[in-house]
Amino acid sequence: MFVRYFLLSENFVLYLSILYFVVLSLFYPHMASTRNLTNVSSNMWPLFALVVGQMFVLIVGGIDLSQTSIMAFVSVIGAMLMTSQLDPVLFENNLLWGTLLAETGGPLGGSVLATPVGMLVMLGVGSLVGLINGVSVAKLKMPPFMVTLVSMMFFSGLAVFATRSENIMHLPASFVAIGRVQAGFISHSFFIALALAVGAYYTLRHTILGQWFYAVGKNMRTSVVSGVPAQKVVILAYVFSGFCAGAASILYSARLEAGRPTLGQDVLLDVIGAAVIGGISLYGGKGKVHWALFGVLFFALLANSLNMMNLSFFTVQIVKGSIILLAAMVDVARNRLVVREAV
Repeated sequence: MFVRYFLLSENFVLYLSILYFVVLSLFYPHMASTRNLTNVSSNMWPLFALVVGQMFVLIVGGIDLSQTSIMAFVSVIGAMLMTSQLDPVLFENNLLWGTLLAETGGPLGGSVLATPVGMLVMLGVGSLVGLINGVSVAKLKMPPFMVTLVSMMFFSGLAVFATRSENIMHLPASFVAIGRVQAGFISHSFFIALALAVGAYYTLRHTILGQWFYAVGKNMRTSVVSGVPAQKVVILAYVFSGFCAGAASILYSARLEAGRPTLGQDVLLDVIGAAVIGGISLYGGKGKVHWALFGVLFFALLANSLNMMNLSFFTVQIVKGSIILLAAMVDVARNRLVVREAV
């Protein structure tokens, strides 16, 4: 009876995360140290921003493989605008050198407007890429996997091409503070992730649009017959995913103090994994904000513990992949139990 309740509980992943943390802390006491908890916290919020965006796309029955490439592209764009110094040896062959870029930095370099305008541009560019993905899926009827795979390849390559694979440094101190300054265990990036979560929660739970997201994901044809503007809903899901990728890019770039053309190269598995572990269905029509948070918490603890064990990169990937597969199997088992309970 207890096992059935444990599996069917909406807080299943939270309980699992707490259990995992307690057990691992017995073998690795450093896991419970202030320094390590601070590190786990700072790793959680950029990933949470991405998973919240991915959640909307998964709810409508799609998938967004381009989030990490949007992050890299947006990181480069924002850094080019905000940087106050560029090395001519590294950037003189850049196509924008002498026009938008110079040894004294980008157009906003040294300006008090650098951080707010740069962040708005990063969010806007992320949303625009999401709009392109959404229109391609909803209007052109292209498969989401193929659309976002092409976007991933294109924008990842464009970010590298625009910078010649060079990181862009010398970002404003006010921008860097977003990822660096701590308040106890919580970085300032927590408040940005919190704003996204609150907006997502309110949209899904208290608006007609939120009901439309679930309706489209559960049955596209039925939702259209019922008068739901399905195409617009799908487009909005991808726009929000791109917006969240832009927000995550701000958090990662601020933490790393640079615009990186390879930003988030190895994060896509974490995004999909955290979403699946949290219980957000890959088949559409199912997902909640706190599920995303629980999935991110578990995945952040998992990644932290694997790094603490000094395992090789390939071993870490094998373990992560196995955990994601196990989570998918558990989700299937939970759904079957729910059906049996209903009967």
